[in-house]
Amino acid sequence: MLGLGKMGANMARRLARGGAVVHAWNRSPDVALSLAQEHANVLARGSLAELVAGLATPRLVWLMLPAGRATDEALHTLLPLLSPGDTVLDGANAYYKDSQRRAAQLAQAGLHFMDAGVSGGIWGLQNGYALMVGGSARALAAAEPFIKILAPAPDTGWLHCGVAGSGHFVKMVHNGIEYGMMQALAEGLALMNGKREFDIDLAAVTEMWRHGSVVRSWLLDLAAEFLQRDQALDDIQPYVADSGEGRWTVLESVEQGTPAPVTSLALMMRFASQGQGDYANKLLAMMRSGFGGHAVKEGEA
Repeated sequence: MLGLGKMGANMARRLARGGAVVHAWNRSPDVALSLAQEHANVLARGSLAELVAGLATPRLVWLMLPAGRATDEALHTLLPLLSPGDTVLDGANAYYKDSQRRAAQLAQAGLHFMDAGVSGGIWGLQNGYALMVGGSARALAAAEPFIKILAPAPDTGWLHCGVAGSGHFVKMVHNGIEYGMMQALAEGLALMNGKREFDIDLAAVTEMWRHGSVVRSWLLDLAAEFLQRDQALDDIQPYVADSGEGRWTVLESVEQGTPAPVTSLALMMRFASQGQGDYANKLLAMMRSGFGGHAVKEGEA
């Protein structure tokens, strides 16, 4: 397991608890050493060369590194260390076209490649992960025993979606749907919060919706949980990050010519929360003042 961030570390823990022996590497070696102290089935490796040398062939190397350069650099180092027949699986968030390119690159060296979109967040360690995997049948045969440990159950919660790239494609669309669902819940709850004369208890509403409602979901469960603790959210900054998969989903809709207005608008709202619309709003204020003489609010942004 290469990359021991929140997801990678917990996946290594679940694998170790499930009986797998995990050779773990991280750019910060202390993280791998700490994980090895937790469980005897985790072996900390100080370098990629040491990790590869410690694995019996045919090897399975599972990447959980940031998309882009970090993954490409790791593959560049790994390629001369691996042997034909070994399998590399990228389980981090990655653009599916990069996965297609990497599969072709590794195939030239006689290596198998799989891509796995992984969902489950910080709860995956306890509940299992949903895994959307792409790659050849040969690559799947190498990875399947470990996929079954990571999944909620050996026969549920994972799917071989098709050829290399298909797993990350399905996960990309999954995250685009997630953007839209989150935005719809947030807008609806904000509308109820704004109707002050009704004094609606949002915690009570979301808890009630969890039972029998057509909008029940894990996202609703999470909303109900934090609203029980705090409905005002005064200490929360209105900033919502985007990890990249929403952007890729919107780009795909443009390339296909397939309309995805909800996902697109949800992504735009995340940009707005990051202050990316502030300059445009200032221009709007000045134009409105220019043609209508309307007052402009001045002060710190």
